[in-house]
Amino acid sequence: MLMAAAPAPDARVTLLDAMATELARNQQQLKMQSHEPPYFMSYQLKDNEQTAVAARYGAIFLDDSYRERKLYVDVRVGSYEFDSSVPEGLDFSFSTKGTSYIARKDAPLDDSPLALRTALWLVTDEKYKSALFQYLKKKGEDVYSVEDPKRPPSFTKEKPGNLVQPPVPAPFSRERWVKLSREVSGLFNAHPELFDSEVRVTADKTTRLFVSTEGSRIITEEVLYGLHVSAVTRAPDGQLLDDSRDFYSPTEAGLPDDAKVREATAKVIEELLALRAAPAIDPYTGPAILAPEASGVLFHEAVGHRLEGDRQDGDNEGKTFKGQVGKAVLPSFISIHDDPSLRQLNGEPLNGYYLFDEEGVKGQRVTLVEKGVLRNYLLGRMPVEGFLQSNGHGRSQGTLKPVARMANLVVDSTKAVSDADLKKMLIAEAKRQGKPYGLIIRDITGGNTNTSNYGYQAFKGVPRMVYRVDVKTGQESLVRGVEIVGTPLSAVNRIMASGQKQGVFNGFCGAESGNVPVSTVAPAILLQEMELQRAMEGKDRPPILSSPAALKEPAVQKATP
Repeated sequence: MLMAAAPAPDARVTLLDAMATELARNQQQLKMQSHEPPYFMSYQLKDNEQTAVAARYGAIFLDDSYRERKLYVDVRVGSYEFDSSVPEGLDFSFSTKGTSYIARKDAPLDDSPLALRTALWLVTDEKYKSALFQYLKKKGEDVYSVEDPKRPPSFTKEKPGNLVQPPVPAPFSRERWVKLSREVSGLFNAHPELFDSEVRVTADKTTRLFVSTEGSRIITEEVLYGLHVSAVTRAPDGQLLDDSRDFYSPTEAGLPDDAKVREATAKVIEELLALRAAPAIDPYTGPAILAPEASGVLFHEAVGHRLEGDRQDGDNEGKTFKGQVGKAVLPSFISIHDDPSLRQLNGEPLNGYYLFDEEGVKGQRVTLVEKGVLRNYLLGRMPVEGFLQSNGHGRSQGTLKPVARMANLVVDSTKAVSDADLKKMLIAEAKRQGKPYGLIIRDITGGNTNTSNYGYQAFKGVPRMVYRVDVKTGQESLVRGVEIVGTPLSAVNRIMASGQKQGVFNGFCGAESGNVPVSTVAPAILLQEMELQRAMEGKDRPPILSSPAALKEPAVQKATP
């Protein structure tokens, strides 16, 4: 009689069991005489695999695969109300007794439960000693601090998460991508003014195993493919100009087909040649339309970062929106929410999708601003006054400590008009202000912001395709050489109206806990006033000789017999 073969054991579950076993051992036995044992511990293993192909000038420059496993161990001494945790960058665990041994954060690539437990044992021992030091230091610091009756607890209490996600395939059609990258990168050779370019295709897979003393047991797998076409050139005055097209997808099939990649490459070439010929304009203050992608960057930098929970109580933070819950902070026709559970919108994938955050909490939709009124913050497991539960936004890259971060930030507007009417409103506002032109910013590379209490509360955006709109004729002409600058509250409260169609800006956001994938969904917006400053002026000469690709018959010196 034939018997069906037993299914092969899941190696991920075997490793998760080993993590849980070592966690239980440390929870029961880890204690130093006359000192508190840990009240909370969690273990996280991240298995990262990346495959990448990159080409320049019609030739492959990179063809590589890489894999690593890293550990993050959280050990807390004290209680949920007051514990040993300190903000990122304020680790007190130094010693005057000589150089301490620092345990490696690597995990074995082999599926060896014993090796994994041994690695966790060493890191846990180090983290416990460090936590005791920090806890005693914090208690000592409290002697000199004024008591704050509103001080929130140190750590939120959460229900344990349990999920074993099925394995997610991550195929990589290497031959196709090598062939396409080589071919497409060669298209730039016909335009030697574009002195450098690259076509890069990547596949990143992260398998995450998480256990905690609260009872969480989580296995998730996330796959993200990227296809990037980029090039750089210099304008005749020396300014460095760049352009790119970036595509992301959770599946290889979701990347653009060969024809769309060639089309995107042709557009990059066309735009860079146009930018080289475009005039640089002087600094500008006046009305401007931001296309959906540029609008998304504005909301991400000016609003989103300031609604991250960890920024509401840090001693070095500007705390722009602290104490503003229930108050109007944006125009009444603007609402904002963040939703990690959104995998796609209108068929377009979103980078910020995930099931559980790095602290073992399920990613949740949170309404941040409702009809202009502040309702909530993005929260990890560090509580904020009035908000004592995480909403699943504790995020980090690699083994960095998680902090509250954006995922999929979605902006809605109830004062939406057609693109044509938005342009008419721009021209009318420019005329009212006595301006000879308004601006339309159709594309942007990204931005950055300062949220600290030193320096200035400001943000900057780096626009790529800026068009000057003549108030008399409505004619649009491409210009270059400016950057968006401003103060957050001033900028977002000068929104006059929005477009009707939302656009998606996919990318990565860098902050204290590293680079994490994010998306912003927003409509175009009309700002009554936007300030643009002069961009950095390059004075470097372009290459002295022409590119070899510009020569019809490149000279090859023959060897003398």
